[in-house]
Amino acid sequence: MKINYPNGNSFGQFNKNISGNKKHHFTKYGDRGMSLEHEINQSNQYYLSKGIAVIHKKPTPIQIVKVDYPKRSAATIKEAYFRKASTTDYNGVFNGYYIDFDAKETKNKTSFPLSNFHQHQIDHMKACVRQNGICFALIKFVLTNEIYVLNSEDLFYYWDDQFKGGRKSISKATIDKFGYKIDYSLNPIIPYLKAVRKIILKYKEI
Repeated sequence: MKINYPNGNSFGQFNKNISGNKKHHFTKYGDRGMSLEHEINQSNQYYLSKGIAVIHKKPTPIQIVKVDYPKRSAATIKEAYFRKASTTDYNGVFNGYYIDFDAKETKNKTSFPLSNFHQHQIDHMKACVRQNGICFALIKFVLTNEIYVLNSEDLFYYWDDQFKGGRKSISKATIDKFGYKIDYSLNPIIPYLKAVRKIILKYKEI
């Protein structure tokens, strides 16, 4: 299926990232051929089933412009447009706090390119933080199969600094120092709320 942005630029083949044949790294529990999104969704389902948190992936509204009907009982979407620019991937409630975060992957071994984010996503998170929301980036280094939670305040610092002559990426060493490394587990697969608890404790100390 072809999906375009509102300005007409192509998003590429939408289904490639869903059903394409991709090689995956394996750990004791995590990434059994699943995408990062699937891992997070399963983790969120676990948190929901245990009454720990209510966090869901945000739906992305699209405008369908072309549909084929190969059969009377089936319709195939051939072309669609995003109605508006997306903000972040996930939001919900945990321990009485509004949670909002984006999940990103990189194949870089030593740094995370800030180009993975867009200005409107940063603006959205800043607006949430001003309302006392808890925002962060969940970053996966694909080649080493390592996952980190990076607090929004640290992300904002490096995002703003790039426009003042700073780096256009965050080194993995920096993320390892200031972020929270998340080890795969059995249930949930990605226990990222352990890091969120630490962020909330730091937030309460301010």
